[in-house]
Amino acid sequence: MFATLTGLGLATAAGLNAYIPLLLVGLLARFTDLVPLSESWQWIEHPVTLVVLTVLLVVEFLADKFPAVDSVNDAIQTVVRPTSGGITFGAGASTVQLGEITGAASGAAATGDGISWWAVVAGVLVSLAFHVIKSLARPVANSLSLGCAAPVVSFLEDVASLLTSLAAILLPVLILVVFPLMVLWSAWMLRRRRRLRGERREAGSGARTDAEDGDPAGEAYPG
Repeated sequence: MFATLTGLGLATAAGLNAYIPLLLVGLLARFTDLVPLSESWQWIEHPVTLVVLTVLLVVEFLADKFPAVDSVNDAIQTVVRPTSGGITFGAGASTVQLGEITGAASGAAATGDGISWWAVVAGVLVSLAFHVIKSLARPVANSLSLGCAAPVVSFLEDVASLLTSLAAILLPVLILVVFPLMVLWSAWMLRRRRRLRGERREAGSGARTDAEDGDPAGEAYPG
């Protein structure tokens, strides 16, 4: 159960930022005993992988802070975030056992060298769902704030991704609270988006009605 919660939390975090949970897993696996990776996933903690993930994280961190650019970034991340979610869910759910949650307090090694494909598929689906919500919600925030909210919202998403990743690794039971809250937030953002689109349609319909009820431009009146 705890292993599944760890994977679920990491996949959820990947839906907001693809590189934070991956980099965190890699760093903790390399320098601590908190995330004992099996042989199939040890490439995540390789120095080259960590450097590449750090560079990609910096690029996404900057790109996601500007209106219009963030939408392009979200389009690119449609593939990257679900992939990250599948990897982190698979690595977390396949290697983190109950006795290993506390890291150094447990001397147990990672169990199993294979890949749990059900976990990978679940991670892809979870990350994709949160990525889609994020991609739909960002234009709403940008339009309501004339683009001013983009850096703030993006920073809050990064913080949420980091905290969710930490909770998934250090105290997986918190995911029982965090995940439902994220789902509720997603539902609220979807409703807010639909409401905004409805208001825009009504405003556009009202403008057309006013134009139809008014006098046509350039109409000639009898002298």
